[in-house]
Amino acid sequence: MENPIKFVLGCMFGKKPRIAQSQFIQPAELKGDLKMAEFIPYFIVASIEVGNTTTKCILTATNMKDGRTRILNKTVKMTRDVRKPKPNERIFGSTLSGVSLTKESISELVRDTLIEAHNAVNLDITTDLDFAVRSTGVVAGFSSPHEVGEFIKALADGCLLAGIPPKKMVPAMSIDNIPVKFKNNTLIDKVIFTGAVGGVLPPVGSTGVEIVANEMEGELATAGIKEGAKWSGVDFRNPVFSMDFGTTLKGRITNDEIPYARTIANLCGYAGAIPDAVIKGTGLVDKRYGAALDLFKDNKERMIWLSKGSKIKKYADEIHDLIKIEIVPDNVDRYGSVPVDPAAAKDIGVILIGCDVGINGSMMSGLTDIGAEIYTKDGLRTMFATLDLVSARMVERIVKLAINNKLISENTSIGLTGRAAITGCKPYLILKSIEKLDFFKEPVEQLVFVDDGLARGAAVMARCMNSMGVPKNPIGGVRGGGCVLKQRIEYYERSKGRKVS
Repeated sequence: MENPIKFVLGCMFGKKPRIAQSQFIQPAELKGDLKMAEFIPYFIVASIEVGNTTTKCILTATNMKDGRTRILNKTVKMTRDVRKPKPNERIFGSTLSGVSLTKESISELVRDTLIEAHNAVNLDITTDLDFAVRSTGVVAGFSSPHEVGEFIKALADGCLLAGIPPKKMVPAMSIDNIPVKFKNNTLIDKVIFTGAVGGVLPPVGSTGVEIVANEMEGELATAGIKEGAKWSGVDFRNPVFSMDFGTTLKGRITNDEIPYARTIANLCGYAGAIPDAVIKGTGLVDKRYGAALDLFKDNKERMIWLSKGSKIKKYADEIHDLIKIEIVPDNVDRYGSVPVDPAAAKDIGVILIGCDVGINGSMMSGLTDIGAEIYTKDGLRTMFATLDLVSARMVERIVKLAINNKLISENTSIGLTGRAAITGCKPYLILKSIEKLDFFKEPVEQLVFVDDGLARGAAVMARCMNSMGVPKNPIGGVRGGGCVLKQRIEYYERSKGRKVS
């Protein structure tokens, strides 16, 4: 680690990482500028996600003229507050921290969160909402595809209970299924939904769940970073390396094929669960359900480096001694508690990169012990500064592993989202770590941090499922290239066995 004084000065006055912050829009603005007699169609999407730590409903509005997505409302709850199972309900799974879940309790949590989010901005859930996308990171702690299926059904039931029509949760089959106000924005007659989201095909020959349980979250995070990057000036188009540092680690690496890139690697294992384990050592949060979010205030712990720099580095070293980052071995069916099938992945040319603490979290208690030492001897500020450095080193190790296995090139862009990657001083430290690898010519131009990546991705997925795009401001295609609509039309024609001139 560099000299603490240089670190503080660099963090305050040095090269700044590109960070895309959510832009908000007021419901009244959705009607356009009446004085200019201008109507701009906004595609309103509800992203409902039940995660291991938080349950969120984020309402987004995408301007179909410029392709940019803005936030209407965020409603966030702690998943641990889901109601307890009733005597006649079957528990079919749990979060990583052990919160028991039933189909009925999850459905009610989803329903209540959706309704609260819409009421907060006076939107009618049946008429104003255009689409809903459901996702979950909780499946990382499940034990079978059947349990995953039960959970996904519970999410759908919750949406239906909230009043969302089924047609607003599935791809449109023809132009007749597209609302009148969006008919000029869809190309469904020329390009139908192929399963590709944000210009990236899912792993070929698999549902994704067969390879890694949280593949869909990696897909949404990738698409969300692609959209969010437009606010930062970074061209985050294929090839890309996306990382979502939520409670669990998810993301993917893509190649640069057109008109659709392929997924060549997936991420799995622990991410935010690592700082959660450390924070439990303070005794200030619940020993079982506590999370770093319970204590975190988004302060950038910089000045503490002047007096505690050497200790921060020492503690980070100790934590990383317990963290394992590697290509997932072929002989496991779970890695970092996430169900995986490395053999199936290998068969279709996908590499799995995992992050674990011991074997499926068996050494998490060691992290808690280190957390107790940090808090007792040096306090909470030192702990959060340490966790910033821990996250930066995790990213560095993951990227270095990808480089060594020739999964990324000098042209690959790197995008990060999730609480354990974008808060505090993490963006600056991650940028410095990427620069240290000396692999990219202009790291600051190829590295972007995006908040609400998964929700943004839901908005992108909803548009893709309805064949809506903005050719003048594309998400698909390759870095530095143009729109690939023509190639996609030809791809669709060939898939139908039609002759392409």
